[in-house]
Amino acid sequence: MIALLQRVSMAEVVVEGRIVGAIGRGLLVLLGVEAGDTRSEADRLLERLLDYRVFADACGKMNLSLRDIGGGLLLVPQFTLAADTRKGLRPGFSTAAPPETGRLLFDHCVTAAQRQHAPVAQGEFGADMKVTLTNDGPVTFWLQVRAPA
Repeated sequence: MIALLQRVSMAEVVVEGRIVGAIGRGLLVLLGVEAGDTRSEADRLLERLLDYRVFADACGKMNLSLRDIGGGLLLVPQFTLAADTRKGLRPGFSTAAPPETGRLLFDHCVTAAQRQHAPVAQGEFGADMKVTLTNDGPVTFWLQVRAPA
């Protein structure tokens, strides 16, 4: 499972002209589900997202996590993160999970995040989303948790 996380001062997702998810200071996380991913990978990735130290402490060092600052978490499904881009000029998606699995694991992440943290907002699986953000830094990290081989 893949997460592209961005430290933001604000972010929102709009679908068909309506805001479906928005946060202030926190993390915008684009989530991609790969073939073979299970709830185990989703749980491990969420744990890392909530505890990953990307916010500055009093000395200006990245020592604080989302939990530490009580920031917002905006989870957005991003099928294309799981693309195979190793060759050619067009991405392949054989490495991505089927849509049903992707939806189940995205929903699982959202539900688990809501149990462990607040505030949590989300994008809409399968929708044409417009994502607006103010990247703080910019600070962007790629996290990946792989299913056992």
